Amino acid sequence: MGRFVLRRLLQALPLLVAISAVSFTILKLTPGGPLAAYEGNPLFTDEDRARLEHAFGLDQPIPLQYLSWLGQFVRGDWGYSFASHQPVLSLIGERLPNTIYLMGTVFVTVLLLAIPIGVVAAVKQYSWFDHLVTGSTFAFLSTPTFWLGLLLIILFGLQLRLLPIGGIDTPGQPFNIFDRLRHLVLPVATIALVQLGSHVRYLRASMLETITQDYMRTARSKGLGERVVVLRHALKNAAIPLVTVVALDVPELFAGALVTEQIFGWPGMGRLFWDAATRFDYPVLMGILTVSSGLIVLANLLADVVYGYLDPRIRFG
Repeated sequence: MGRFVLRRLLQALPLLVAISAVSFTILKLTPGGPLAAYEGNPLFTDEDRARLEHAFGLDQPIPLQYLSWLGQFVRGDWGYSFASHQPVLSLIGERLPNTIYLMGTVFVTVLLLAIPIGVVAAVKQYSWFDHLVTGSTFAFLSTPTFWLGLLLIILFGLQLRLLPIGGIDTPGQPFNIFDRLRHLVLPVATIALVQLGSHVRYLRASMLETITQDYMRTARSKGLGERVVVLRHALKNAAIPLVTVVALDVPELFAGALVTEQIFGWPGMGRLFWDAATRFDYPVLMGILTVSSGLIVLANLLADVVYGYLDPRIRFG
């Protein structure tokens, strides 16, 4: 196991370098740039442009810019924001706890709901519950996140006035756990309802395939109870596709939910990414993209390790 993990990590290093190089090049070749805001200013001269390009390092060839950025990134210097002139690490450090707070709640909520719903829907195939789950999941999967978020705001925030429509807490009020939870309900519901559909569908399909296997009939013939057969034998093997989906969700704990955070004014990583993208703030964008890429690679590695636990037939040789 240890050799497998080490080998996968060594294989991931050139992949991460390649991803960062491609991302860096695409950002640099995007029309506009941090100096685009000065284009319409008649007082902005060519000398001013040259001075700012030299200050930002934009007058060097892209390969040299990338090598300079990579060397600083490895040393822990992620650069400074072009817009706010703050260190990128500080900006990420300010927003990351809010995103982990939001996306961690979504992560736990989806798992706690998807597993029992998916199992029951598979065990009671073609029942009224299964039809209800199937129709609901298709509906939520087809619903755009921004539309669902706005609908929840209109219904629960403006018409019923039960929940706040944005922000992480009430401005000017001291810390209150109940106030924080009330602000958390609508953004969590928006993301969780959409993600829940895919998780339930994956688990239901996998459970339907598993419960018809020969070893399930053998377990029942040994006199094991139906609950033990389903939870201990079927669910353990059927969870492998769900693990893959969950592993792809792990990077969102860092990257956040761009659309949802914008709609609800949530001060997280998704909103930081959007603000940086609209300002062509290359250092902030590269910091977020690079760490997100690393998390995706690590999440897939973790999924491979969990596969071996769930299915003893999988070997890491």
